[in-house]
Amino acid sequence: MAMRAAVGLMMPSGWLQRPPGERSELLNSIGDAGLDHVAVGDHVSFFVGAGFDGLVQATALAAGHDWLPVHTAVYLLPLRHPVTVARQLASFHELAPARLVFGVGVGGEDRREIANCGVDPATRGRRTDEMLDLLRRLATGYPVTQAGEFFELDEAWIEPPLDPPIPILVGGRSDAAVARAARYGDGWLGIWVSPRRFAEVVAEVDELSAALPDGGRTEPFTHELNVWCGFGTDADRARAAVAGPMEAFYQLPFERFERYSPFGTPAQVAEGLVPYVEAGCGSFNLIAPGGSEEEVIAAAGEVAERLGRIG
Repeated sequence: MAMRAAVGLMMPSGWLQRPPGERSELLNSIGDAGLDHVAVGDHVSFFVGAGFDGLVQATALAAGHDWLPVHTAVYLLPLRHPVTVARQLASFHELAPARLVFGVGVGGEDRREIANCGVDPATRGRRTDEMLDLLRRLATGYPVTQAGEFFELDEAWIEPPLDPPIPILVGGRSDAAVARAARYGDGWLGIWVSPRRFAEVVAEVDELSAALPDGGRTEPFTHELNVWCGFGTDADRARAAVAGPMEAFYQLPFERFERYSPFGTPAQVAEGLVPYVEAGCGSFNLIAPGGSEEEVIAAAGEVAERLGRIG
């Protein structure tokens, strides 16, 4: 059976910080290269104060191109309030219908980021579950009243309804995150997992969904993977292109993630991703630091072209 995975490019915040005309030219280059979408991250105050709001980035990108979808990968949902997020999603949908994939996660690498937003880090999973349930209900356009563990709503009402609904992907490697994806998501969004584990999660999500009291999801799930990668004709340079930025961002040694982070020529990177497609991955977000914009876009486009041939 033929398989084809979508390939998108994670946008460094520096690529966005330019005049609107130049931003549109960059997005046109990404679309012309054959990439399926662009992706953005999200942080409020990460370690040394770094961050860039994911939905603000997504809106700027949607305004700069006529058709490229935007994926948040991931938006730190428990740091926000469900009613304000529901309004943001409804506003985005009015401005750019059917062009957002809302990937969410609980965060946790920097616990101070969570605590400084007024959230107990130990509660972020339960808080996310409650938020996802509320977002689904608020998206219908009907008033929602609830006295939950974290949020008390009195006829909270968000118009217009989201039609079609914005797809929600749930990120995280824990068992709780997988169960959350099965219960509330349209798919799972992984990072730093082996193809074997990816296939296990795909099966687990299906099984957990089918076991839900309402019978679970009737439409197929679409699962996604964030992939740090490095491009270059020389293996050492390609490795350095991804290793340095990853270590600087996460403040952890690259060796802990190296087996999940392909580097080399575009053909070699694509070859490293094929097992994930075979495991059930329907979409990739390439995080490719290093190199010029032109080089990274061309290399990512070649990865997309090569993955389009498998099957």
